[in-house]
Amino acid sequence: MAKVTYYTKEGFKKLKDELEHLMNVQRPLISNQIAEARDKGDLSENAEYDAAKDAQGMLEMKIAKLQELISNARILDESKMDESKVLLLSTVRLKNHKTGKEMAYTIVPENEADLKLNKVSVNSPIAKGLLGKKVGERAKISAPAGIIELEILEITR
Repeated sequence: MAKVTYYTKEGFKKLKDELEHLMNVQRPLISNQIAEARDKGDLSENAEYDAAKDAQGMLEMKIAKLQELISNARILDESKMDESKVLLLSTVRLKNHKTGKEMAYTIVPENEADLKLNKVSVNSPIAKGLLGKKVGERAKISAPAGIIELEILEITR
């Protein structure tokens, strides 16, 4: 059975855009490379042809994988989510009690995580420690540097 994967609307759109690019831009490009290499003569000794055929095989595998991902994808409906506690797609403003620093993270599906954009995977230790908590509660999160105590200051969508 195929694995269901959850996406935000923008994550799903990104996936569909990538598939469209592979099918409508990359696929014709590789077909042209194969045709050009075929025109150069004997295929048994044509490294260019072999390389283009290998690239085509890799591209087709990638397209098939993306098509499977898309067919098993589910888009999360943010409008039906409870804002009183930390859930997937919550943006959480936190305070580290040891350092006094404040930070904000958005908890996203694993395949959309990007620390540069403060998007942490739902499977990360921080997200796991925060899930289900409400404003004012504290989470003790185990990190390589030791236990980090974070207070939830605000939850938004």
